[in-house]
Amino acid sequence: MRKFLLGLMTIMSVAVMAQKNQTYLTLNNARANESHESVLSNGRVQPSIVLNNGVKMPQFGLGVYSIPDGDETYNSVMTALKCGYRHIDTAHAYQNERSVGRAVKDSGIDRSEIWITSKLWPNEYGEGKTLKAIDRMCGRLGVDYIDLVYFHQPVGDFLGGWKEMEKALESGKVRAIGISNFDVNDSIWNSIVENCRIVPQIVQIECHPYAQREYWQKMAAKHNIQIECWFPLGGRDSKGELLRDPVICDIAKAHGKSPAQVIIRWHMQKGFSVIPGASNPDYIKENIETFDFALSNHEMERMHQLNKEKRYFNMSYEDQVKWFSQFNPTD
Repeated sequence: MRKFLLGLMTIMSVAVMAQKNQTYLTLNNARANESHESVLSNGRVQPSIVLNNGVKMPQFGLGVYSIPDGDETYNSVMTALKCGYRHIDTAHAYQNERSVGRAVKDSGIDRSEIWITSKLWPNEYGEGKTLKAIDRMCGRLGVDYIDLVYFHQPVGDFLGGWKEMEKALESGKVRAIGISNFDVNDSIWNSIVENCRIVPQIVQIECHPYAQREYWQKMAAKHNIQIECWFPLGGRDSKGELLRDPVICDIAKAHGKSPAQVIIRWHMQKGFSVIPGASNPDYIKENIETFDFALSNHEMERMHQLNKEKRYFNMSYEDQVKWFSQFNPTD
C-alpha cells in the first residue's frame, strides 16, 4: 500500500513591510480579503487572512505532502513550529496525520494557536459517511476539532458529502470547509459551488508564478472563496525551473533573499495562502523568512509577466477518476 501511495503521489506529482518599498497588496485572487497580523505567544507576528465565514487563518504554512509518516513528518512539523509556523497542511491520503498530531501535542504550543488542515479522500464522501470520516480524522490527529477540512479530489459523491461537511462546520467539529483540485472545469466547480447551502471558505489549487490561474482567481472571487496554493514553488516535477528563472533570481538578488523566498513573498502579496512543503530543516527555516521585506509594484508586475499558465500536474480528469478511485487510504 505504501508503494502504491508513493506511486500515486508521484503521478499527482503582509506583514512587516520595508518602508522603502511600495507594496502591491491588490487581492486579485478571491475577494476583498483583509490581511491581518496575529501576535503569537512567542511574540512573533504571523500574517493571517479572514475567510468568508469570519474565521482568521494563518496565511503561511507547512505542507507535508509526500513526507513519510513517523520521524520525518514529526521532526519536520516540530522544526516548523519552533521556527514560528502556525499552519500545518496534511491529508488522509498522505498517511502522516498521526505524526502531525503527535508533533502538535509535543510542541507545547497552545492548540488554539496552531491551524491544522487535513483532507478527506473520495471514498469518505457521502451522506452517512463524511461525518464519521471527520471523527476518525480527529482521532488520527488526536484533536477535538480540525481548523480546515477539504474534499481532496473532485471524485465520488462530493455533493452528498458536502451536506455533511456543512453539518460539521455548524457543529464546531471543523472551523472551515474547502475544496481541493475542483478546478477541473466549470461543470465540476459549479456543481458544488452553485448548489451548496454553505459556500466553501477556500479552494486549494496548483498555483505559482508560471501558472497564476487567473481564470480561477475570478471564479473564486465571485463567491469570496480564498485561494490556497499547492506546488507554490513549482513542485518536484518542475525540477527547480522557477527557482532558476532570471527575473525571479534578479529580484532575489536585489533583496538579498533566495528565489524561493521571493516566490513565497509574491504569493503573500497576491493575497494567496501558501503552504510550501519541506522536510529539510534549512528549507523550513528559509521559507518562513519572508515577512521582513516586500516586493514593489514594479517587481510584482515583473512577476505577473511570468505567467504562462504552465502547470506541472496535468493528469486528465478521466485518469484522475480512474487512479483516485483505486486508492483507499487506511485509518
